Amino acid sequence: MRIITVHPGGLDHLKITEHPDPVPQPGEVLVRWQATSLNFHDYLVAMGAIPVPAGRIPMSDGAGEVVAVGAEVSRWKAGDQVMSLFFPNWAEGKPTPAKTSSIAGETVDGCLAEMACVSEMALTAIPHSYSYAQAATLPCAAVTAWRGLVVEGNLQAGDTVLIEGTGGMSIFGLQLARAAGARVFATTSSPEKAERLLDLGAEAVVNYREDERWGRTIHKMTGGGVDHVLDVGGGSTMGNSIEAAAMGGHIAAIGILGDGRKGEITFPKLFFKHLRLTGLAVGSRVMQEALVRAIEANGIQPIIDRSFGFTELAAAFRYQASGAHFGKIVVTY
Repeated sequence: MRIITVHPGGLDHLKITEHPDPVPQPGEVLVRWQATSLNFHDYLVAMGAIPVPAGRIPMSDGAGEVVAVGAEVSRWKAGDQVMSLFFPNWAEGKPTPAKTSSIAGETVDGCLAEMACVSEMALTAIPHSYSYAQAATLPCAAVTAWRGLVVEGNLQAGDTVLIEGTGGMSIFGLQLARAAGARVFATTSSPEKAERLLDLGAEAVVNYREDERWGRTIHKMTGGGVDHVLDVGGGSTMGNSIEAAAMGGHIAAIGILGDGRKGEITFPKLFFKHLRLTGLAVGSRVMQEALVRAIEANGIQPIIDRSFGFTELAAAFRYQASGAHFGKIVVTY
């Protein structure tokens, strides 16, 4: 089998090597991975911005087929179609250091291997009728959007939601919110992408390059602000996210796109708007299973911008870095 590993020096130092097929131990299943999808976290790992040991197998997302099971495995059998967990040890309940210390593609090997042995507990079924490429878009981006809106935000029909940009998590946020009967507002810097957002059901789109105070604009156009914000920029967007939020609203702090590692918050607005600010990173197996049920009930289909081959990972990351994509980028094996 082939694997791809990360080494110092960035994208030009990704290595493809061949290894013997692994054999599942008790409690493990052997999965033939068929596809992965790119997340910003994976890009940071590949570029060395998140340090990992040389030789780490990257990519948190994976979808494939169970080809063999070890002793004592009861959850899966050969032929089952499965997908990975971002946190392989977080099954349910609140996050803890023990549950979240293992991160696929970072602190433990990820899914960029043609075959891998994983714990039977570190997988969920893929949605019915989904291809492996479609399923591979879910474990990071879609679970994050689900947790931000439904688990932490208690999304209700008639609520208003703001998504920022057109990356995979934001597009899933739009789709999940519309399926729940919510009104969705969005930001982008591209007129072409704005049209696509409207086609997907966004009520209005604001160009953040043309309007630096886009949070105030959204607050005004919604007649008092939005109930939910999926904030993807951290320090680069949080000020506007607070402006956009309605009194008593919820902001899910999810990412640091742009130059968002640090920033300033106008605390009086946070206080006197009675906002709830939740920092979150992906979610648990139970959340992923609930997401799959929602997808199947509502017929949600992921938006895949472009697909690359196994040996084209560096090109896929460069395309991701260009910001040209709308939705998810996948790699198929």
